[in-house]
Amino acid sequence: MSSDGPELWVVRHGETEWSRDGRHTSTTDLPLTEDGEAAAAALAPRLAEVAFDLVLTSPRRRARRTAELAGFPDAEVDEDLVEWAYGDYEGVTTAEVRETVPGWTVWTHPTPGGETPDEVAARLDRVVARARRHDRALVFAHGHSLRVLTARWLEQSPAEGRFFKLDTSTISVLGYEREHPTLLSWNS
Repeated sequence: MSSDGPELWVVRHGETEWSRDGRHTSTTDLPLTEDGEAAAAALAPRLAEVAFDLVLTSPRRRARRTAELAGFPDAEVDEDLVEWAYGDYEGVTTAEVRETVPGWTVWTHPTPGGETPDEVAARLDRVVARARRHDRALVFAHGHSLRVLTARWLEQSPAEGRFFKLDTSTISVLGYEREHPTLLSWNS
């Protein structure tokens, strides 16, 4: 553990066809694109020299494949890391939703048939609690779920995740400064 407290490293999965095209992807279990595979593999040297005492992944194959290519084929599957369930908006872009619901965002509007922000936060609060019991944890998951996880790590409401844009195949690090949870590195 660092002198200030535990660290949680978060990795968003590599590119899929739908992430590339801006389509909301939760339960649809898409593979990585060729570019997504290459970018995920490029994470391996960046993570190889870091010692993790807990490595978790979403059960979706895009996250599991990213973990494998990044050097963590034995990452433990944790159902709490699945992406925000988009319900009726699965596979739909924000622009398409806004044709019928002007100004819609996942952060501010309902997702019919999907999860509420509080339901997503409840899952990710369990991941945060689990990670805080370790010196340095690593998770492989999804854009919106990791943004909510970050907000919860920082003791903020789930909607504050809207401030943390997160690209595919990126590494971010959450930690502490003294007793305060903080962002150590983002979207790198």
